[in-house]
Amino acid sequence: MAQYKHLPIYRLTYELLQRVMRVTKEFPREYKFSLGQKIKDEVVELVVLIYKANSSEDKVKYINTLLERLQVVGLLLRLCHDLKIMPSKNYASIVEMVESLGRQAQGWKKSNSKSKPNR
Repeated sequence: MAQYKHLPIYRLTYELLQRVMRVTKEFPREYKFSLGQKIKDEVVELVVLIYKANSSEDKVKYINTLLERLQVVGLLLRLCHDLKIMPSKNYASIVEMVESLGRQAQGWKKSNSKSKPNR
């Protein structure tokens, strides 16, 4: 088991968490503690799922949950952009990170599915 802090997917997720923390700080008050907090909570859960996947025998289960949570984060970010509470520049860079995480998670899932064909 590789130490999870050295995984590229972990590093990118942590970077996403830092970016989300900075961006949601600028949200209007009515969205900061509802939508902003939900996004932060979801991204923290991504970090937890990466740790769980890395330390588990059944990685695919956690990776599937990670992929589902990434969809939720993407939806919430799009809502922020559509409501014009997140500038396009921030939205674009954060969505790129989310998409990259999705690709990495899919690759991680694929490599673990090959090693255990009956899953």
